[in-house]
Amino acid sequence: MIRISICVGSACHLRGAHGVLNAFIALIDKYQVQGAVDLEGNFCQGYCTEGVVIKIGNEIITNVSQEKVYDLFAEKVLGRDGT
Repeated sequence: MIRISICVGSACHLRGAHGVLNAFIALIDKYQVQGAVDLEGNFCQGYCTEGVVIKIGNEIITNVSQEKVYDLFAEKVLGRDGT
């Protein structure tokens, strides 16, 4: 199971965490990988000035925008390069 945690704290919220969360939800549904992905919202991951911050497995990824979600999803969940 791949765990994806998206910070929904104040700083990340202001930088678009809701859009990032919705983009992941849409891709999980589109690719029907609900059983392989555990998606959760959480609060501060300690990189508030670099939001939106997500964690996939043990990897912290900063400056995530809604536009970057597909490439991250393709690489980390589907195992391809996103192109």
